Amino acid sequence: MSEAATGRVRDWAVAGGVVLRGERLLLVRNRRRNDSVEWSTPGGVVDPGETMLEALGREVLEETGIQVSLWEGPLYEITVDFADLGWLMRVEVHRAVNWNGEIVLEDPDGIVEHADFYDSDECEARLVQSPRWVREPLLEWCHQRPEEMLSFRYEVAGTEVRSLTVTRL
Repeated sequence: MSEAATGRVRDWAVAGGVVLRGERLLLVRNRRRNDSVEWSTPGGVVDPGETMLEALGREVLEETGIQVSLWEGPLYEITVDFADLGWLMRVEVHRAVNWNGEIVLEDPDGIVEHADFYDSDECEARLVQSPRWVREPLLEWCHQRPEEMLSFRYEVAGTEVRSLTVTRL
């Protein structure tokens, strides 16, 4: 029996990091369990007992080898309600203000298979492979660079990855 059918809900927090080198944005290529590929900023799930920024610093370091000493934000937040699965995902994305290091891939989860800095056109081309709730907020922030935090909400219908219906609210 599914979690949704039993009324249990999976509610998790995710941290994402915008790391810029000049105008070039750091993206990672993630290989998922179903062998699909998607691009995103580095980041990941906030573990129990961690703050959002502690998790973000840990994830960016693990996924890319880059150490961030100062974060700004959040730049934007995303809420994704996977109604048919009984999941709720909350994402905060922050910008690295001070960072150092070079890209070294040592992702302990084995998901990140590539990372590099890309210009705007290259980012757009890669993000086509990503879910709307990853692609749209990141590209809107990149194009606008607003002073205030942006907020995005999505509802996802369906239970099969290949046939999900995503609606922006």
